[in-house]
Amino acid sequence: MVVVMKSGSTPRQVEHVINLVREMGLKDHVIVGTERTVVAVIGNDRFKDRSVFESVEGVEKVVPILAPYKMASKEVRERSVVPLVDAKTQPRVAVPQVGGKRVAIIAGPCSVENKSQLLEIAHAVKEAGAVGLRGGAFKPRTNPYSFQGMAEEGLKLLAVAREQTGLAVVTEVMAVEQVELVGRYADVLQVGARNMQNFNLLSAVGEQSKPVLLKRGMSATLEEFLLAAEYILSRGNTNVMLCERGIRTYEDYVRNTLALAAVPELHRVSHLPVIVDPSQGTGKSYLVDSMCRAAVAAGADGLIIEVHNDPEHALTDGAQSITPVQFGEMMASIRRIAAAVDRDV
Repeated sequence: MVVVMKSGSTPRQVEHVINLVREMGLKDHVIVGTERTVVAVIGNDRFKDRSVFESVEGVEKVVPILAPYKMASKEVRERSVVPLVDAKTQPRVAVPQVGGKRVAIIAGPCSVENKSQLLEIAHAVKEAGAVGLRGGAFKPRTNPYSFQGMAEEGLKLLAVAREQTGLAVVTEVMAVEQVELVGRYADVLQVGARNMQNFNLLSAVGEQSKPVLLKRGMSATLEEFLLAAEYILSRGNTNVMLCERGIRTYEDYVRNTLALAAVPELHRVSHLPVIVDPSQGTGKSYLVDSMCRAAVAAGADGLIIEVHNDPEHALTDGAQSITPVQFGEMMASIRRIAAAVDRDV
């Protein structure tokens, strides 16, 4: 449930509510809005007694949250805007955000292969209008003999690319023991589809202050997806972005089926921003442009796109990667779609 404070309630009144929550053995999470403050009460529903709060000074109302995902629910707040950098450790004059009027574009190679490849792509996507740089240093592969990434060397190259372009670095963390290492180099910690229900990893990134990009599991329902986000939120990290990257179906003309209806549905039930990955979502480079336009029209807050300067020789996922030239042309087309739905790119 959430305790909604009256407009103009004092810090002392909010603190009193927080103390009552803790006396119940529950966890509090304070959300300060432009007009009023909300205290989310987290924990076992059996121990929540709304009557305790209803007559407390400064409280306007107590609202039960019926959805199993409490912190991710839209009942907690209307819409979240997530910065693409950790403002605590990397203050910047202009911080790129996901969830506002502007559709945030994150682009780059599936995996970091070498310095020249990464820097060429980073400069190209930056010039075309991207605000984030994707690139895998650790690559989870179905085939154990496939290229597995450059590990820390790849992370160092991503940091160099950030220095040169100013792009926020988005890269995947695959295990609990990697969180600290990846966190030293990345701006955004990505949890991949295969790890969406790796609850130890979700808890570990939830204890960090860096933003988290959570990808939907290939067989996950939306409720399971939001409950995975809940693991991160409940640990204290409120900067969570959801990523629809396609689900596995019976179709074989695409790698995955990109479920774009998930975008408005997630916006209906959750306050978290939604990013779409049309590269993983289709597995076909010739479908990426169309799906980007469709995603923006459906209300996506951001896109994450695989771009490679030589897709035919890419070490991973060349078939779904577009070239920098194609990326520039695509950016021009999605700007027109964004304008039609009152958004910017």
